[in-house]
Amino acid sequence: MAELSRRKMLLTGGAIGAATAIGISAAARAQAAKPWSSQWDPEADPVSARLLDEGVVPQVNKLLWNWERNDQPLPAGLPDYLVDFIERARQLPEWADRTKLERAAQFNKSRGLYLNLLNGVGGGMLSTAIPKEAWSVYYSKGGADMEDRVAKTSLLGFSVGSLNAYRPDGDCIVQAVKTRLVHAAVRHLLQQSPHWKWGIPISQEDILVTWHTLPTYAMRKLRDWQVPITAADSQAYLHVWQVTAHMLGVRDEYIPQSWAAANAQSDEVLPPNMGPTREGVELTDILLGQLAEQTSPLSVSRPLVNALARYLVGNQIADWDGIKREPFWEPLIATAWPALVKFREKLIPLPLVPEVAWVLDEAVRQYILLFLTKAQETKIEIPTINRPE
Repeated sequence: MAELSRRKMLLTGGAIGAATAIGISAAARAQAAKPWSSQWDPEADPVSARLLDEGVVPQVNKLLWNWERNDQPLPAGLPDYLVDFIERARQLPEWADRTKLERAAQFNKSRGLYLNLLNGVGGGMLSTAIPKEAWSVYYSKGGADMEDRVAKTSLLGFSVGSLNAYRPDGDCIVQAVKTRLVHAAVRHLLQQSPHWKWGIPISQEDILVTWHTLPTYAMRKLRDWQVPITAADSQAYLHVWQVTAHMLGVRDEYIPQSWAAANAQSDEVLPPNMGPTREGVELTDILLGQLAEQTSPLSVSRPLVNALARYLVGNQIADWDGIKREPFWEPLIATAWPALVKFREKLIPLPLVPEVAWVLDEAVRQYILLFLTKAQETKIEIPTINRPE
């Protein structure tokens, strides 16, 4: 009955293409065609706007600094309307499946190397080729300090892939709720910027576009690389991202209920929302420069990072992002990476290999966060200003 209820809740999948792919009715397709590009977050938006208008954001950020665990009570002293919002927003949807969430954690454990690379580098390069996202990042406060911006974004991304993401002692709920409040604050602030000319940012569609640069893109690449994935693992990985979309404020009827729906929705919303921008090129250069610095102890140069990014996202998006061509490194990566994947997959079934792989992948994640945060504690905080000029 729970699965049936969930199917009804997510039936529309979010787009006409997705609806066709899963064979739902014409009425449901009409529901899927609603103008989600002009829908935002009616629950979070007034909360963040009121916090900003009342000038209490610095105090709220201070109070929420040590709110870290999913099961942790909220600190005393927060405005009542914020407490009411967070207590509602931190509840998992009724259709969340604990068994699938646990299976997704185990999938991340064995495939962390690929997923970190795809979500971090691949997803990052895709996001800078999305004009509305590039503009939102560039002209908001985070655009002035991309190391800090990437570090805070990584907190949510790494949290989704952690073993205890949605367990009581995890922090994915906390990171998602804080991110939702940040999105609402950015929506409020950017409209006041003299440089902003693109309407209200971070719509439901915008969030879904970014969402597809993560799980949908990652699963497609894993299939392209012929990584063996069971149906149960595939469904579990989709499920953890479905739950995360809900926790970020995406309406349930827009969340794809299957990989067929996700692929169809991705094909519908990504192409018209992608292209080159000056801001995207600038952000890409900063991100790849950071990646080259992160890997400098391994003697990995910027040309190799450029070639890796091109391999992950393809030439069109790489050209939009202004990533230089690297004639020496590109064919080498195109040959070496598939061979590495095949070799690694032969080892995965051996005893203790998933555990060792997770330790190594986790060490890499911690190193990246350590570099990005400059060894300082970093938390997601609600902004109070746009990009300083």
